[in-house]
Amino acid sequence: VQLQASGGGLVQAGGSLRLSCAASGVSFNRYAMGWFRQAPGKEREFVSAINRSGGGPFYADSVKGRFTMSRDNAKNTLYLQMSSLNPEDTAIYYCAADRQAISSSIFRPTSFAYWGQGTQVTVSS
Repeated sequence: VQLQASGGGLVQAGGSLRLSCAASGVSFNRYAMGWFRQAPGKEREFVSAINRSGGGPFYADSVKGRFTMSRDNAKNTLYLQMSSLNPEDTAIYYCAADRQAISSSIFRPTSFAYWGQGTQVTVSS
């Protein structure tokens, strides 16, 4: 399994970005897929996820209504559309995949075995 995240960058507060995660060795209908982020000095935290059966997406309260997770099965690519960004969204964003993660645990980074390399998102005020 390989995950390649891209699309990060520097954006002003209120702006938008779309992150992509190209996946290989993953069947979206057999894997839970997630987005997590980690800010400097903080633990990695849940952003959004889709469970193995396609349920979701589920969102962290901090991004609900501003972020939209989607996937293109034909391209085997996961997306995270982020809008109304604020400086608190500044972090490295990671995509993750796991075949065993169950719905009740997809909010925890430890539930995911496979990780992309991360892409930096910086929001200036």
